[in-house]
Amino acid sequence: MITQPAGASPIRSHSTRNEPHVTLDCDALLFDMDGTLVDSTEVVERHWGMWAARHGIDLAEVLRVSHGRPTLETLRLVAPHLATIDEAAALDAGEAGDSEGLRPVRGAAELLASLPPDRWAVVTSAGRALATRRLRGASVPVPDVLVTSDDVSPGKPNPKGYMEAARRLGAAIRRSIVIEDAPVGIDAGRAAGAIVIGVTTTFPSLSNCDYVIPDLRAIRVVESGAAGVRLEIGA
Repeated sequence: MITQPAGASPIRSHSTRNEPHVTLDCDALLFDMDGTLVDSTEVVERHWGMWAARHGIDLAEVLRVSHGRPTLETLRLVAPHLATIDEAAALDAGEAGDSEGLRPVRGAAELLASLPPDRWAVVTSAGRALATRRLRGASVPVPDVLVTSDDVSPGKPNPKGYMEAARRLGAAIRRSIVIEDAPVGIDAGRAAGAIVIGVTTTFPSLSNCDYVIPDLRAIRVVESGAAGVRLEIGA
């Protein structure tokens, strides 16, 4: 089911909101990674869990704020006294070397296979090494345009990552669609000026986006070419 959150801004659409499907034209699709393309829940909870137990920190609090943020920013929020580059690098290295439990989000493989490679990108708060290994570990293709925390700073909700991805693709950000599963990423896409679609793969409800869908099976490429990509979004 496709829904529109209360207070969402009007979207440039070729159908009415009362119809079961919405058709959108865009220049590019800009995907978040964790929770949007890759289900990395097992890996993330395993490594943050070991870290939290080692330092006597509440894991639930860590997971509440960590999604969509660079590791160092999460450390600054939950344990400022431990927020060092070395500590963040050690956590990232542990996750990068662990692929057990990684899997693609439902619909990811089919959607990406239907998109031209110059029409989509991944924007993630992870570093490049971790992002590349995580995508491959979940059998998700590594895109030609991959914007990571090694490329832009600060991380989400700052919009720079999404703006940089659109620039590299030669796409207008206002004709780009950001697909996100976390509030900080949705805020980044909104601040960039993109159309924002939320997927409820991580959080049961999302706001501040134009449309909300359960997973990527709700997006179908109708056609693509020099003029851009036409999508049908719905159940």
